[in-house]
Amino acid sequence: MEYQNLVIGQDGECLVVTINREKALNALNRQTMEELRCFFGEDLPARQGIRGVVLTGAGERAFVAGADIKEFQEVKAGQGAELARRGHDIFFLIERSTVPVVAAVNGFALGGGCELAMACHLRIAGEGAKFGQPEVNLGIIPGYGGTQRLIQYIGKTKAMELLLTADMIGAEEALRLGLVNAVVPAGEEVAAAKALLGKIAAKGPVAVSKIIASVNAFFDKSKDGFDEEVEAFGVTTRTNDFIEGAAAFVEKRKPVFTGS
Repeated sequence: MEYQNLVIGQDGECLVVTINREKALNALNRQTMEELRCFFGEDLPARQGIRGVVLTGAGERAFVAGADIKEFQEVKAGQGAELARRGHDIFFLIERSTVPVVAAVNGFALGGGCELAMACHLRIAGEGAKFGQPEVNLGIIPGYGGTQRLIQYIGKTKAMELLLTADMIGAEEALRLGLVNAVVPAGEEVAAAKALLGKIAAKGPVAVSKIIASVNAFFDKSKDGFDEEVEAFGVTTRTNDFIEGAAAFVEKRKPVFTGS
């Protein structure tokens, strides 16, 4: 599709996806959600040789400041669950992507923005970043996975507090709680995310994808994470990447992985 609200840039094996609605603080309207669905569900899987994706927001004020509340006001009776389910499906595409996705969080990551960041595999926060789930202020609850993923990252006690009070936390607090992987100076979020993806890109691509799937299986009630690990391990031992990795280890050289 022709993207209106996403800007896709490429830097070697890395794609930088920018939500480009700066005047609206990059709020997630229907068009933006559909473009995220298309990118992660159709575009990214069709691209060859991509080893990582950075997801960020345009400007300095916000990664994503939330969902488009004006559109929410248009939701008719009986449509709320359908809206939430669609959001879940789109964010699951990100979480289950075989290509690592790093959120470069600049400014506010609130509501749907915090949920979007949590759907990514890793998160780099600028020192001025703010995280929160303020939906209770509007008389609703998070609908894109916030009540579930926040618990996974920071535990039930603190997650319950943030969800019930709508309090925001800063980048350092988010780091202390385990919500983000690193805090960097404002403006360096994308560069830091690229550097992290560069480190991951040096590893075996099949192994990276299987680690993502195995970790996700821990939180999937329909799967046994240990069984998923056993199967994934078996797959990786039959790859050319394993042959190359083992040979490189013995020969004391850097491996050259092909993703096969």
